[in-house]
Amino acid sequence: MIEEPPRLTINGDLRRPSAAQIAAFQGVPTGFVVDAMFGAGALDGAISPIGFGRDIDCVAAGPALTAGNRASDIMGTLAALNFLKTGDILVAAAEGHQACAAAGDRVSAMVKNCGGAGFVTDGPMRDYAGIVEVGLPCWCTGLTPASPFTSGPATVGLPVDLGGQRIYSGDMIVADRDGVVVVPFGEIDTVIGRLDSVRASEDALDAELSAGLRFPQGVAELIQGDDVQYVPRKG
Repeated sequence: MIEEPPRLTINGDLRRPSAAQIAAFQGVPTGFVVDAMFGAGALDGAISPIGFGRDIDCVAAGPALTAGNRASDIMGTLAALNFLKTGDILVAAAEGHQACAAAGDRVSAMVKNCGGAGFVTDGPMRDYAGIVEVGLPCWCTGLTPASPFTSGPATVGLPVDLGGQRIYSGDMIVADRDGVVVVPFGEIDTVIGRLDSVRASEDALDAELSAGLRFPQGVAELIQGDDVQYVPRKG
């Protein structure tokens, strides 16, 4: 006989980046962070911001507090609210379930009331007008009016798989209108150390574009080199 799991499992030793580490990611574009991780860290593009081009400024950067939920359930999400610290981003895994909402305007309001900086889920959300009114930056897979259950089993603070990434509480979440990026806790300082170089490269390229750059010099040199084969046109 299979033993029944606990209705709720909570990590009693939640880690969190330092204030200086958190501050280093404020206002940094997600593209810069991905480049600083050599292309890694981005969640699936299906997880996108609510309020794009509308009323919510969908920008947030803060430590992840993870909530693990079964499909169509939000027990972990609601329990996680009790452990949310100011500036945290609640990352609510819903097993990618798309048939009902992983949260709505009331959950987003509670996250905001707890000091949360944002909400990320791999399911859809509901109550769009209310979410916009609350003003909490949220990232999800879309919208649905269908309601979830609150039954469990669920987890708080344990690793979750979401959007193609394994996310641990204490990882840095950086999110904007382009999407969501996860910086693993153990790589935070390394990524911070690379951001200045990424920013300098981007600024240099922007200057070249403003000066009229039409295509990358490296590609132009490749076309002129010996490692290109031209196929004769027919006719």
